[in-house]
Amino acid sequence: MTGDERDDGGAYRLTTFSHGAGCACKLSPAELSEVMSRLTIRPTDRSADLLVGTDTSDDAAVMRLRDDLALVFTTDFFTPIVDDAFDWGRVAATNALSDVYAMGGTPLMALNLVAWPRERLPLELLSRVLEGGASVAADAGCLVVGGHSIDDAEPKYGMAVIGTVHPDRVLTNAGAQPGDVLVLTKPIGIGAITTGAKHEKAPAPVVEAALATMTTLNRGAMDAAVAVGIGPASGVHAATDVTGFGLLGHAAELAAASGVSLSIRARDVPVLDGARELLAAGMVSGGTKRNLDWVSPRVDWSGQDLEDQYLLADAQTSGGLLISCTADAADHLVRELRDRACLASSLIGDVHAANPGRIHVV
Repeated sequence: MTGDERDDGGAYRLTTFSHGAGCACKLSPAELSEVMSRLTIRPTDRSADLLVGTDTSDDAAVMRLRDDLALVFTTDFFTPIVDDAFDWGRVAATNALSDVYAMGGTPLMALNLVAWPRERLPLELLSRVLEGGASVAADAGCLVVGGHSIDDAEPKYGMAVIGTVHPDRVLTNAGAQPGDVLVLTKPIGIGAITTGAKHEKAPAPVVEAALATMTTLNRGAMDAAVAVGIGPASGVHAATDVTGFGLLGHAAELAAASGVSLSIRARDVPVLDGARELLAAGMVSGGTKRNLDWVSPRVDWSGQDLEDQYLLADAQTSGGLLISCTADAADHLVRELRDRACLASSLIGDVHAANPGRIHVV
């Protein structure tokens, strides 16, 4: 045990038990691609009722059970992103539930996933983590029905979540159409702020604002999309949640899955207060650097400096939804997002037919 694992009041600093923070600990898209390319026995998507599988790198799998009901299945877990155990549980649960909302679904039940260093951290802290997760699940109307735990040198927590959605209203990352506009529902910059907090460089109000963002469910954003209408002939065509691969990484997956290109207006992307300053001070997570390395060959930059590039690739945890909708539906969607008190309702870009898979940052 080192002295910096507790604060001045003797409380454990959970982030000191982690090599990274939150979704920044994810393997990069490049690393995942390498792993999948080496498989000699590959996952198979053989069922006609599997509406969303592995081929589009979407947020969750979707299986049709009957003509009016489909199952949404996802999992997410990560290392401590904040020092308070209850708040870490809240963030991790909000993040896991987000994948269901990103598919247009409603969370139904969840299982806890726990790794805990029982010789180094007291079990009462784990109880607080689980209570934090349970509080968010209760707000979402999602039952927590058990889980699994292991002894591990590094604490980790998350959930496996099952939800439901109508098969005709599944929201995927593969439906964006040329002429659409892009709407983002939460500000970015969480990775820079949580990295700054881990190194005790981030002011308390900045961290508190990031925590509020990370613990806001994407239910309102999903409800807004449903209110506008989901589907090829409706207003909302595609969506993905912005998490560990950053805004550009998840946008690149959406572009590739949809067979389109995107333009993103950097000046219109909402940013949490303090994030730019922390990036300028060197608070760049390893996950953000890996994101930028992976996505840059797919991006046409327009003179953005390295800090702006890092910001757009910043590894988010429990970020917002990136939604592709028709230009005619954009005003309706923005009104619906504001009516539901979503943290942002910013039009940040456009969808094009030329050069599929590429992103132009202006």
